[in-house]
Amino acid sequence: MLTNKILFISLSNVGDVIMTTPVLQALHNNYKDATIDIVADQRSSEIFFYCPFRGDIFIKNKKSFLRGVPELLGKLRARKYDLIVDLRTDGLAYLLHGRKKLTKWNRGKTGSHAVQQHMGVIGSEYNNRPIPECRIWTGQEDEKFARSVLGDLIGKRILSLGPGANAQKKIWPVENYSALVERLAEKFDAVVLLGNRQDARLSQKITAPSWLPVLDLCGRTTLLQAAAVLRFTTFFVGNDSGPGHIAAASGVPTITIFGPGEPERYRPWSENSQCVIGDDNNITNARVEDVIERILRVMDKLNNV
Repeated sequence: MLTNKILFISLSNVGDVIMTTPVLQALHNNYKDATIDIVADQRSSEIFFYCPFRGDIFIKNKKSFLRGVPELLGKLRARKYDLIVDLRTDGLAYLLHGRKKLTKWNRGKTGSHAVQQHMGVIGSEYNNRPIPECRIWTGQEDEKFARSVLGDLIGKRILSLGPGANAQKKIWPVENYSALVERLAEKFDAVVLLGNRQDARLSQKITAPSWLPVLDLCGRTTLLQAAAVLRFTTFFVGNDSGPGHIAAASGVPTITIFGPGEPERYRPWSENSQCVIGDDNNITNARVEDVIERILRVMDKLNNV
């Protein structure tokens, strides 16, 4: 039977959503002519805005009555789908009209990483072919923004940093970021800081002692503008948070610093992504020297290509 209409139910947080994009691309690879509608949260839905093969985007507003399910349900039940792929699995898929439904409840055996587990949901459809890379799609206006804010820095060696996270225990001490910048001054020409408005209180402390020109964009970009800026940078270092996933999905070599958490499951999905883990799962124990060593190793490799 033909599969012309697909519903893809994604996750909420930015990093989690980016790790669902391989499934979205795999569905497109399987069903080139299908329209793929997407369910996402308000902020993370921006990731899909310029996806060239998407249909409509439906917003699940968790702050609404019953976490927005009744309103969303009313919109989706008006449509009939050939295939529903639900990576969230809060029961929504089973309330909708779909000829075939794939959820985490019937996921096949996979690896330990979240991307592998998401792909296990569509294993019966994708036949265990190679997993696509994570993606974030940007538009011309986003690249125009990036070129405007970076100016003369374009083409230079730029170290991008993501100093924030959604929990204090996941934030590498700001003095470590400052030390990183100072000790890498000969390897880079500038530093770009990325994150949300809450991260600006951290980024301002990194700016002061820097030996390099610093462009602080914390709280000053959309997700897509941040992705466009990152594509002009040379290397990214940050905590276990959204910007690291955006950087990896934008093709930038990354190091993610972990304390608590599961790096084997939640690290950015990319061949060019690495992790530094603090001893005893304490991020304050992650050593500046270890981060620098890994950066220099990658930089030397890039210079020899």
